[in-house]
This record gives sequence, C-alpha cells and structure tokens, in this order.
Amino acid sequence: MEVNNARTRQIRSDQMSDPLAVRFAVQSELLGHGEELDSESRSCFDHFNDKALFELFHLTRPCLEFVADMMRVRMKKKMQLSPLSMDAMILVTLNFYARGFHSSSILKRFDLNTDYEDIVLNVSDVVAGLSEQFISFPQTHRAKVGIAHMVEDFCGIPNTLGLLIPAHFRITYGARELCVNSMGYTSVVSQMICDLDGNILSVEQCCAGSTRERDLWGTSLTGREIEEELYGRYWVVGGECYSQSKRVLTPVTGPKTESQRNFNVAHDKLYKVAQNMLRCLKWRFRCLTQLGFAQHKLTKIIQVCCVLHNIAKKFSVPVPHGMDKFQDPQPTNLCGEWTDICPDALRARHELIEYNFSVVKGQGEEEFSFHD
Repeated sequence: MEVNNARTRQIRSDQMSDPLAVRFAVQSELLGHGEELDSESRSCFDHFNDKALFELFHLTRPCLEFVADMMRVRMKKKMQLSPLSMDAMILVTLNFYARGFHSSSILKRFDLNTDYEDIVLNVSDVVAGLSEQFISFPQTHRAKVGIAHMVEDFCGIPNTLGLLIPAHFRITYGARELCVNSMGYTSVVSQMICDLDGNILSVEQCCAGSTRERDLWGTSLTGREIEEELYGRYWVVGGECYSQSKRVLTPVTGPKTESQRNFNVAHDKLYKVAQNMLRCLKWRFRCLTQLGFAQHKLTKIIQVCCVLHNIAKKFSVPVPHGMDKFQDPQPTNLCGEWTDICPDALRARHELIEYNFSVVKGQGEEEFSFHD
C-alpha cells in the first residue's frame, strides 16, 4: 500500500501534462488490484456525438470516460442501491455540474421526469474522496522549485508556491444574517490555492459568506501548515483581503516608493491568474454560479468540481465558449486596517521588495528588476 501511495504522490507532484499518461497511470492506482472495468458501461456516452457531449458536460469524450470510470469505482464501493442505474446517476450529476440544471435530453435519455437533487448530493458525497488524488501541493523539492521558478520568471516575485484566493458561491438558502457578503448577496466562501497554470492545489472550508478572509486563513488546516513551513519556506500570494503574515505575501497598501509600486504591479499580475482560474472553474461548472442547497451540503459539490477542473486541465479540455463575457466579481470582506501584523512579516516583505523590485538606473534610463 505504501508503494502505491508513493507512486500516486509522484504522479501528482510531477504534474503530468500528457492526458494518456495521466489516464493510464491514475487509473492503475484508482482502479487497480486486478479489477476489470465494465466495458459496456462506457456506452452511456455513445448516444451523444462529441459536440453534444461538450454542450451537456463541458468536457471532452476522453476526459468524460476517464472521469466516469473513476466515479463508477467509488460508487460501486461506497454507494447503496438506487432506483437509477449507475450510468444514469453519473450523467445526471455531471450534467448538473456543467449546466446548473438537468438538461431535458438527459432526463429523456433515462426516462426521468424530474430533477434529482438528492442524486447529485449523494454522488458528490462519494466522489469527493477523489480530491485526495487530484488536489494537493507538490511533494518533491524539484516540483516546488520548478513552480517557484515559473512564478519568478512570470512576474519577478521569488519563492512563491501558490496563489491564495477566496471563492464565493451564491446560495439560495442559509442563515441570511451570516451568509450575506459585502456585495449584499447570500453566499458561502471557500479558500483556494492554485499554481501559475491554474491547477487547484488546495480547497477547503465552506463558511458563511460574511466570514472574513483573514479568519478563513487563520482557522484553516492549510493555513497552519504553510505558516509552519511544512511545505518549505515559500510564499503564497494573497490579495488585500488577507493580512501580511510569515508566509502570505500581500500588496502594499498606499505604496510610497517606486519599488513598492513595482511590486504591486507584479503582485496584481500574479493575482489575476488566480482570479482567472476561479472564472474558468465557474464558467465550466455553472452549478457553482448559483448553488441552491443548504450550506452544510455544498462543500462536497465544490470539491468535486475542483477535482474535475484539474482533470480537465490534464486533458487540455478547452473552456466553453463565452467566458470572455462572464463577469464574476468577488466580495471582499475587509475589516479595516491591520493593527497586529507581525513586524518580522512586514520586514520580510520590505526586504523582498527592495531586493527584487528596486529601480536600476543605467545608461541614462530606468530599468526594473523584473520583466513581463
């Protein structure tokens, strides 16, 4: 078992980009132990052409087959009997993730006459266990250094492992006085960290929309691990809604020097990557733009959509058309000026800025120490 776990961690940390390599390697781990796949079960996708599949599920056929294989194994082991077939439950659930409702063609395909909210919740609860295989920080020193070098080449900020962002999801139900965020609508908020390519490295918590981001970080398991340097002495880059800490790197409020302004430009360039990741996630999985469930049931759906997001990236699945017009303003639950920031944390940010973003004068022109 330890050998299998080590091999799985290596698969994740190497961040393989070849879809077939991902498919066969991860299937070997998840479906292994000599268990045969039911070849007939894949025929559920044969009733749709490739264009229809993408419109219904926002995933390509190879990606869908890979996802369905994994879901079947998890459901076969964990799920109790249901009046619906396993294929019907998988298609109904994946269709809901992509569209936010159940398409008539899917309901007609299985002779269903109503939406199946309970099926979506039950399948999500089972499949969420896949997050352990597909959502994680890089484990090897080589992988961590590789990510840090990519970030530094991109914007000039060194020693950065991930991009920290709060993700708000609209809900219909919930304690209104707790779930109303700073933009005035009812939501839950999760804390996410992604890499420069938009792969999700961490997703946790599902708190009331009024929760301050600083509190999300301070009470999260990932936050404690990063602050304690369990992944090494790397930064995560967070927006102004977070406070500067030992391992969270935030922009400078009211920059006064050229170095600070240069740093804020680089920080903003990097933070936009995290914002774009969140837009891609919500545009591919429209259910996340309006989750009508009670708060305590949402975490599993969000986790599964994040798993599918990472798998879609491995298979190079394009984002559905129209994302350029999709607006996703995120609430920012600030709590005023931070008065208890550790002086050492401020000093570390100051040193990073002065060393990496100071103005270099030469040959009669001003040049900056970072590049686009």
